[in-house]
Amino acid sequence: MPTTILAFQHYKTFSERLRDFPVRVDYVNRFKSSKEKKETLKKLEAGEIDIIIGTHALLGKEVKFKNLGLLVIDEEQKFGVAHKEKIKTLRTHVDCLTLTATPIPRTLQFSLMGARDLSIINTPPPNRQPIQTELHGYNEDFIRDAIYYETERGGQVFFIYNRVQGLAEMSAIIQGLCPDLSIGYAHGQMEGSELEDKILDFIDRKYDVLVCTNIVESGVDIPNVNTIIVNNAHHFGLSDLHQLQGQGRAEQ
Repeated sequence: MPTTILAFQHYKTFSERLRDFPVRVDYVNRFKSSKEKKETLKKLEAGEIDIIIGTHALLGKEVKFKNLGLLVIDEEQKFGVAHKEKIKTLRTHVDCLTLTATPIPRTLQFSLMGARDLSIINTPPPNRQPIQTELHGYNEDFIRDAIYYETERGGQVFFIYNRVQGLAEMSAIIQGLCPDLSIGYAHGQMEGSELEDKILDFIDRKYDVLVCTNIVESGVDIPNVNTIIVNNAHHFGLSDLHQLQGQGRAEQ
């Protein structure tokens, strides 16, 4: 799943930024074999790992920390009640920082009550352009122009089509509109390894356009994707659209 890939991307980012410091960084996700995972958890319990990055797997019973001091939760809206209850058991002597583009109502209520501090990041990173959102009716000429506008400047495109049944057909339509481009598609009902391969191939620029469901809203970090086309945007909730908007530029 994309969250597996996102955890791996976080691991690479942490490793690169902290490579000059005496900090040991490791990760837990499906990319590791059972043997590798056991070895990592053994080191974690012994205190030989300073920063551990992972998916929901880090909340498992087999995960033990020697002296956990800070818990950072990315994409908080993806965690259910059971996960929150587990996190509560860790929180007694642990500082907790939650990150989300769309705060869930409970988190928002806590912040308004003063039970939890809320900070808002309004300043974009250096050189980041503001998101430009446009609303159009379904228009194949517009879709073709938007895709070529992005690819001709060296970028890639997400085309969001939130029906698994028609995804392959939609991909074929895009291929017909842009015959000289490489088009791939992905959805959450694929086998985990196949889906991961598709996303990783897209990150490696083997595809110019990825036609997919809203699986990408979980924040896969692909800086090269600056345009996102959302088909039938009125079928999405506000939270979905807000998450998707953070990934690209155009809605339809």
